[in-house]
Amino acid sequence: MAHHTEHTGHHEGAVKRIWIVFAILSAVTIVEVALGIIRPHFLTHTYFLNMRLLNWVFIVLTLYKAYYIAWAFMHLEHESKGLRRSIVWTGIFLISYLIFILLTEGDYIYEVYKNGFMAWDF
Repeated sequence: MAHHTEHTGHHEGAVKRIWIVFAILSAVTIVEVALGIIRPHFLTHTYFLNMRLLNWVFIVLTLYKAYYIAWAFMHLEHESKGLRRSIVWTGIFLISYLIFILLTEGDYIYEVYKNGFMAWDF
């Protein structure tokens, strides 16, 4: 009988943990969707590093969700500090590099279309 009670307690803790993760991820997603629908004036007309502040908010919230999903569902919270850092910092580096490349190339393409097409002689 005592074993059954111990197992039930662990099950209830796991269910509680799943609901907490669900609530946090849902709240972040609701904030993202609400910002996408409302598009506050101060976020769409304020620029940081040549990109709208609203886009930066979306990037940060998406990175937070990705990190939290890895933390909760890949069980990183129970791993050693070195393993957690190697996984998280690798992801942060790769995502930051991708954002840098997308912004750099996107700005170049924008300038080409804005100033007219350029002919390249190879």
